[in-house]
Amino acid sequence: MATTNKGKLAIITGASTGIGYELAKCCAEGVFDLLIAADEPEIYQAADDFKKYDVEVAAVEADLATIEGVDKLYAATRGRAVDALLANAGRGLGGAFLDQSFDDVRHIIDTNITGTIYLAQKVGADMRERGQGRILFTGSIAGFTPGTFNAVYNGTKAFIDSFSFALRNELKDSGVTVTCLMPGATDTEFFERAGMEDTNIGQSKKDDPVDVARAGFEAMMSGEGDVVSGWKNKVLSAAALITPSDVLAEQHRKKAEPGSANK
Repeated sequence: MATTNKGKLAIITGASTGIGYELAKCCAEGVFDLLIAADEPEIYQAADDFKKYDVEVAAVEADLATIEGVDKLYAATRGRAVDALLANAGRGLGGAFLDQSFDDVRHIIDTNITGTIYLAQKVGADMRERGQGRILFTGSIAGFTPGTFNAVYNGTKAFIDSFSFALRNELKDSGVTVTCLMPGATDTEFFERAGMEDTNIGQSKKDDPVDVARAGFEAMMSGEGDVVSGWKNKVLSAAALITPSDVLAEQHRKKAEPGSANK
């Protein structure tokens, strides 16, 4: 793998921490050059970490919920061909939808969907023209479940899960592969940032982002359509396909209702 990837470029979004950081590490270990991005200055520390690998590393701090932020990242390629796009940037927002600030709601939608598919369209068009490339979306098994008290996030992940398969089919004869990584609850800063630390799911045992990222990277390199990381998540996702939506919504309430960890 290392020999074939030498000199190839991978873009990884949301790479300052968590799954995105570990995906970038996988790419560096696979000898991809890195262009990493996040909406926080910690992205520069991440870039320093990856410079120990024998690859080129560049970092961009940009709000990928905006067209301008995505354009800034795309411009940072300086016209260089992108061989792998790992579209991982995402945010969550816990609590009751009607109590949330719509500015916060809009930011979740624009980060998880709008910016993600805008970047995928720009980079994917270049890949299709060249007849080669790999795209990995970080979806979620949350996309299978109505997300009571996390309604917007689960809805955005349902979109990404669906979108990735549609795009994969559109590109099936193009030389460009599309893979969707669908993790479950993972031990990252997600739940703290989403204000869900006092929920059952926020307090539960979670998957290791190292394992999640490795599963996603390997699936991308193999050209697989999707990967659900972890056996427990495979069971949950399979069960969700045959469980009525109102039952799933009630189950999610018990996991994500504010204060549920104290009940």
